[in-house]
Amino acid sequence: MAMTPLFDERRAAEAAAFLLFRAGGRLPLIKLVKLMYLAERLSLQRYGEPLTGDRLVAMPNGPVLSMTYDHINGALPSVEGGWETWIADRAGHVVALRDESKVRSPEQDLLRLSDSDLEVLGEIWAQFGHWDRWDLVKYTHSDACPEWEDPDGSSRPISYETLFAKLGYTSEQASSLVERFAVQRALNAAMS
Repeated sequence: MAMTPLFDERRAAEAAAFLLFRAGGRLPLIKLVKLMYLAERLSLQRYGEPLTGDRLVAMPNGPVLSMTYDHINGALPSVEGGWETWIADRAGHVVALRDESKVRSPEQDLLRLSDSDLEVLGEIWAQFGHWDRWDLVKYTHSDACPEWEDPDGSSRPISYETLFAKLGYTSEQASSLVERFAVQRALNAAMS
């Protein structure tokens, strides 16, 4: 997975802002990371389209979105309108909205998110928003996320091919989607 990802920092930030808004402005870091992964996974399952375009990675506490995790930890610089616009620096193990007044309504204020993005995020929140963070960690270690394999204390990429196979796509469908993502990567690189 050395290729430039499809990662859209602004969409990732707004997806995190959506979940934080639903949570009342703050969430434990690990819970936000798990909800973001589950939303990415559901978007790929349902639409064959990524929500954030982030790299999928297996870590000891389950699967995560790599660049989103790096933004939460302050390890990546933010673009204008990106992570730092919406999300405050983490305080210990808690992530919060930078300015709660900026999100009055996700549909009106989080404009990088499509209707299908909002649907996926809303569905993930409805299903898992009330869960304890450690129950989410256990869930992502279960058969519910069979693409995760224990990385033995490190991290390991989860390829789109692997995820699509676990989601029930045929190898031809998975190849077609991965090829389309490669074309989109090339277009993104040409435009930047």
